[in-house]
Amino acid sequence: MRRIFFFIVVLTALLSGAVGWWLNQDLDLSADTVDLSVEPGTTVRGVAQAVSDAGVRVSPTLLYWWFRLSGQARQIKAGSYELEGGTSPRSLLRKLVRGEEALRAVTLVEGWNFTQVRAALLKAEQLAPESKTMPDYLVMKVLGKPGVAPEGRFFPDTYTYAKGSSDLAVLKRAMRAMDKQLAAAWMLRQPDTPLSTPEQALTLASIVEKETGRASDRNLIAGVFVNRLRLGMLLQTDPTVIFGMGETFDGNLRRRDLQKDTPWNTYTRAGLPPTPIAMPGKQALLAAVQPATTKALYFVARGDGSSEFSASLEAHNRAIDKYQRGK
Repeated sequence: MRRIFFFIVVLTALLSGAVGWWLNQDLDLSADTVDLSVEPGTTVRGVAQAVSDAGVRVSPTLLYWWFRLSGQARQIKAGSYELEGGTSPRSLLRKLVRGEEALRAVTLVEGWNFTQVRAALLKAEQLAPESKTMPDYLVMKVLGKPGVAPEGRFFPDTYTYAKGSSDLAVLKRAMRAMDKQLAAAWMLRQPDTPLSTPEQALTLASIVEKETGRASDRNLIAGVFVNRLRLGMLLQTDPTVIFGMGETFDGNLRRRDLQKDTPWNTYTRAGLPPTPIAMPGKQALLAAVQPATTKALYFVARGDGSSEFSASLEAHNRAIDKYQRGK
């Protein structure tokens, strides 16, 4: 009886040692990097099988029992994972339990229009282009805003995503982020603002974003446009004209372009254009609702990124002669 007991003890110790050794050994991968996808609702046995099917040369049964006996099987999270050389059964389970997905990132830049946003998403690594063949109106319908123009509706930021995620999912996150930022800015608006809706603030912010060459001028530029809106003056801002020209804009804005009427030509139409013209960042949103107090009605680029502000047309013309005509 003692011999049998001794044999069992020794065998248990050997098995424990073997299991402990195996748990820390590198798994044999079929490639330098193996992509593993764990779908929501996958059973523990299914996860073990998915690991094997992905290209990890390991017994699914052995892996399944390791997951079960670890006591952490129910904590395994669905997601997209990258397994690299040096991954052991122990580190594999740790990655799955922590949900350490293989993430990629795409950056949407302040001042971009929706065409540029879509181009960036199309080029983004491992991002499924589900919206590729959709016209803009259908994209907005799928995102839950039918009939709403896409311009300015997405917040410029860097968005991470799991490999294989849909570009529509990234757009939805960016749309919700803009909704949140716009609502927060609107709550901080000055009581005497000529803007009557958050949408008008978004449109003005997009113009301020495109007109600002130096961050320190942002609130003054917003102040100029707000002053013009209060007085009923034309905004006369080139970026809106360029937006209205669409693909016909060749990089040069001519006098005839300023005279050709479109809904976005602020030289021919009073007030704000019908939609934003680009994605404004947080500071542009705040500038639109909290512009600087100024008497300026005009500004012109100095050539170094900053602007010269003037309260009269005469002073503005002198600034144009100095900074643009070199007189």
